[in-house]
Amino acid sequence: MNPRWQTMLKEYAEALIIALVLALFIRTFVVQAFKIPSGSMLQTLQIGDHLLVNKFKYGIQMPFMDRYIFQFDGPELQDIIVFEFPEDPSKDFIKRVVGTPGDVIEVRDKVFYRNGEPVHEEYIQHTDERVADRRDNFGPYTVPENSYFVLGDNRDESYDSRFWGVVEREKILGKAWIIYWSWEGFSNVRWSRIGNRIN
Repeated sequence: MNPRWQTMLKEYAEALIIALVLALFIRTFVVQAFKIPSGSMLQTLQIGDHLLVNKFKYGIQMPFMDRYIFQFDGPELQDIIVFEFPEDPSKDFIKRVVGTPGDVIEVRDKVFYRNGEPVHEEYIQHTDERVADRRDNFGPYTVPENSYFVLGDNRDESYDSRFWGVVEREKILGKAWIIYWSWEGFSNVRWSRIGNRIN
């Protein structure tokens, strides 16, 4: 083979390897893409929203292990987080933090209470007028240490901590950060949502 071609192939291979290593590093420690597959966070997040998740926000985790190398402050109330689903760790879920360690959580006739006080939640929606046990009447429940209570904004159609319990700190992958793409299909791109910060 021509020495010039050998040199060129070597340079391309090195560049590709470096790019792959950087991409893996960024995905593991900095940001990760996530797609909204269901309506549990409506209207805050739409089905078909594609997000970037800030994996650096709460600390640096060891790859493929539920252990932090460095740990920063944990999630705050109203943070929208991505985490390993407790019932099936191969799936990632996204919900809003409504209870931090030590908080007493209660739902009475669809009204959410934290530490005995009703919480004004302008971001939620209710789609079902019926009152159901556990979904609409829950607790009181004290959030354990190193754990977080999470709910979907689409309160009547969300499978969340009311049903399967809390999220342990080590299972949290990061904080939802920004919408980088959004569509309902090839013919309906939601241009107005692209670039929006997630609150």
